[in-house]
Amino acid sequence: MHGSRAVAAAVLSAVCAIPAARAGAATSAPAVQQLEWCKRLSARLSSLSIKACQGSALAPSGAASQNGFPILVRRIPAAKGAPAQPVRVMLLGGIHGDELTASAIVFQWLQWMQAPEAQQLSWSVVPVVNPDGLLAPKPKRVNANGVDLNRNFPTPGWEQEAPQYWANATRSDPRRFPGKAPLSEPETRWLYQEMEHFRPQVIISVHAPFGVLDFDGPAPAPTRFGRLLINRVGVYPGSLGNYSGRHKNVPVITIELPNALSMPPEAETRRIWRDMLLWIQRNVPEQELVSGNRAMRR
Repeated sequence: MHGSRAVAAAVLSAVCAIPAARAGAATSAPAVQQLEWCKRLSARLSSLSIKACQGSALAPSGAASQNGFPILVRRIPAAKGAPAQPVRVMLLGGIHGDELTASAIVFQWLQWMQAPEAQQLSWSVVPVVNPDGLLAPKPKRVNANGVDLNRNFPTPGWEQEAPQYWANATRSDPRRFPGKAPLSEPETRWLYQEMEHFRPQVIISVHAPFGVLDFDGPAPAPTRFGRLLINRVGVYPGSLGNYSGRHKNVPVITIELPNALSMPPEAETRRIWRDMLLWIQRNVPEQELVSGNRAMRR
């Protein structure tokens, strides 16, 4: 078994390992449990207060990291009066645990979901995709298994390309280890399942510290969000941009904040937020037309 067939088999095996109750399921948690999670997150993210964390209305997804921290999600339906088929937006932070601002800014944006433009959309928001990396004694890029989650998605040819790229291009950098198989990690398995369930029409993934915008996918690329200008940083085996934007034809905007530890000024955070909403409004279609087995977008 070689190439895409081997990857497909690995994906099927990985997905079958996810309990059915986890697919698209999010449940409320006791207040004392939520408080403990928020205490840990707030202690690591200086701009996030415990109160703001609790007010973000995140719920356990039903999946957990390798170390047992729940993957927290907030699903926000479009408001009354929104289009009948509102655009579905997936907003992700903290795929790399040492990029603290990538999680912190998503928590900030959760406080602004009452904006009229945001209420026209349907959201799946995950501020901390890699809680074990974020909450490690010293925050680290990889998860508890030492895997770079942003190299663990099932892109075509992963079995050959991901290990080869890791060995040759990164010289086996442990910070960029793609794992032994696509979707080998509980965090990427859950995110894969969430993508299949939620069917986002655009994915916003926040990183740091390159200070640019990257883009993969079929929609017109944004030119700037706030002070961040478009600057394609490359395509990598197993990356989310490669998997979703190029393989699944679902646009992925990668927001690279300028600093991994220090948040942008609030005015800039608001500009990025407003520009992002405006780009979605202008460039992501509200409906999907299905022809045969292929989704076609207006």
